[in-house]
Amino acid sequence: MNTLGGPRAAIRARPTAAVLDVVIPVYNEEVDLGPCVRRLHDHLSAHFPYPFQITIADNASVDDTLKVADGLAGELPGVEVLHLDAKGRGRALSAAWSASSAPVLAYMDVDLSTDLAALLPLVAPLISGHSDLAIGTRLARTSRVVRGTKREVISRAYNLLLRGALAARFSDAQCGFKAIRADVAVELLPLVRDTGWFFDTELLVLAQRAGLRIHEVPVDWVDDPDSRVDIVATALADLRGVGRLGRALLTGALPLADLRAQLGRAPLTTRPEQLGRAPGQVPVGLPRQLVRFAAVGVASTLAYLVLFVATRGALGVQPANLLALLLTAVANTAANRRLTFGISGRRHAGRHHLQGLLAFGLGLALTSGSLAVLHAAHAAPARPVELAVLVAANLAATVLRFVLLRLGMHHRHT
Repeated sequence: MNTLGGPRAAIRARPTAAVLDVVIPVYNEEVDLGPCVRRLHDHLSAHFPYPFQITIADNASVDDTLKVADGLAGELPGVEVLHLDAKGRGRALSAAWSASSAPVLAYMDVDLSTDLAALLPLVAPLISGHSDLAIGTRLARTSRVVRGTKREVISRAYNLLLRGALAARFSDAQCGFKAIRADVAVELLPLVRDTGWFFDTELLVLAQRAGLRIHEVPVDWVDDPDSRVDIVATALADLRGVGRLGRALLTGALPLADLRAQLGRAPLTTRPEQLGRAPGQVPVGLPRQLVRFAAVGVASTLAYLVLFVATRGALGVQPANLLALLLTAVANTAANRRLTFGISGRRHAGRHHLQGLLAFGLGLALTSGSLAVLHAAHAAPARPVELAVLVAANLAATVLRFVLLRLGMHHRHT
């Protein structure tokens, strides 16, 4: 098994060995496959300064896709074919990347929606050793994108969800234009469970949590109007994947610490001269903790409001507030324990949840007190006013919760 330690080394391959393997996963693409591969092969031959390979990963096609692929392999040097008996883009990429001998692995969709001029900027940081993964992004300010409003809204909403639910820091999880170093893929691929469209997201989240460097390249993208992707089914599968991966991260089921150690990406230690930090200087990690705590807080507040509104009619104001606050407080503590302060496993979990319950008590006092004052002043306040008061009280409770949790978790953890 290849492991990385210390600074990344630049790729040095034998003159005849492929430095880059571009995988094209296909399912029933007998019409588009030929033009796509020929165009890609011409571009790489003219503009890519290293030996390359193109791998067509046939995903159990039932038309003549495999026959077309075999024809291209016989016609064009450096074109290989891999046939799989089961569908799934993630399954195809995992199989093709695992079987490849190239030190840099990439993939792109068969419709070539991305301008190929971005391919060399995508893989160059991986070849040089600067970065571990690279992704094309359609959401950068300098990207030029042509696609329908529906897909644009869904894409931005999905990536916003990833930022809130999984603390993702990459901008575009689903762009079909990515690359990875082979030595990194060896470590990450066995941990990726999804075999479909969520494969990309899961791989990127694991890479980020392992401390790997993800390079982003703004791309020019023209959406394929004949795309056969079932948006609804894909969205539902992605949501299930977010929930599964989120649970694995919260429970510490993934060996992220071991992965960091294997890949040589453990956090930098504080230099001796920094130990005597001047009074008032920002503690190490505080800005990042604040951002993550805020993201967890926003999600918790939204969940609290949904639960409050859903149970208010049946339980009444104060019982609904108690139930909604208690449920979200437990989830908030678990999420902050793992995402904000980086604590996994069961060690001190009971103590941390007791501290969370103390924060819950303060939050209950603030929200219940605010509701009591509001209803004393107005016998039947409008629902928006009631929700606004609760949001304000929750914001105050959130500040207190961060202070308490950081005192209880952060210093012991560090």
